[in-house]
Amino acid sequence: MSDQTRILLVPDGLEGERADAGGARMLGLSRSRVAELAEQGLVRQDGVALAKSDRLRGGALLEVELPAVERAVQVTPAVVAGVGIVHDDEDIVVVDKPVGVAAHPSLGWEGPSVVEHLAGAGFRISTSGAPERQGIVQRLDVGTSGLMVVAKSERAYTLLKRAFRDRTVEKIYHAVVQGHPDPFTGTIDAPIARHPGAEWKMAIVDGGRHSVTHYDTIEAMVGTTLLEIQLETGRTHQIRVHMAAIRHPCVGDPTYGGDPVLAARLGLERQWLHAVRLGFVHPGTGEPVTFTSDYPEDLRHALELLRSA
Repeated sequence: MSDQTRILLVPDGLEGERADAGGARMLGLSRSRVAELAEQGLVRQDGVALAKSDRLRGGALLEVELPAVERAVQVTPAVVAGVGIVHDDEDIVVVDKPVGVAAHPSLGWEGPSVVEHLAGAGFRISTSGAPERQGIVQRLDVGTSGLMVVAKSERAYTLLKRAFRDRTVEKIYHAVVQGHPDPFTGTIDAPIARHPGAEWKMAIVDGGRHSVTHYDTIEAMVGTTLLEIQLETGRTHQIRVHMAAIRHPCVGDPTYGGDPVLAARLGLERQWLHAVRLGFVHPGTGEPVTFTSDYPEDLRHALELLRSA
């Protein structure tokens, strides 16, 4: 098979982003792989070759020459057990995503995804976005459960992407963290970027992307706290990174400092983090809508154990 050139329009939301970071988000590749392609002269913006640290311009044409083995990830329709449909109309479908399911297929991920489930279940979704991410306007970590919205119409995709970019979407999570945050209610404003020593995790990094997390205590237990968290921005691993930064990592999250002994005692195999509420202006009706999700069984069981301690 011959090489393939992907030509993408740089969205305004990636204005000023590094070529490797922004290209990775647009293509579904790792940041390090896009950096390698740039070093080989295979990444161009409006016809000019980019270095990995060069900046993207909103509205520019980004050309990336991909070897055949790295073409767009294939979407294999498959009904995925546990994926719940909270709402469905001609413009959007709101999904209650279980743990262990990715938002969309990607290189290196061999498990199920929301996009593949919707295709397997017969949902028609927007054709906007990269082929493996069509209709996706937000993402949840594989290890995070809860609500996410997928666009079905092209108009819905455009309006929802704009709403997330303009921070007009209400994104509420519940998290159980280790210890008791002081103060009980607060805001964490710290920039996030790729961890300088580990490509697979994020960190607080000077010069990283502006990131703001608001938290409020719901319930204090012995050695742990149930928090309500509102995201002002939506960076990768934002809640996990920010809570770890104030020394209160999510229970069950060893990647960011969670105690594995406590996780084992609670029967948790992932972080205690759930997207409980999602609110936005409906792209079809123009009316505000809000959707909610109950805790899944593993999180509910762990919370009961903590309450009874």
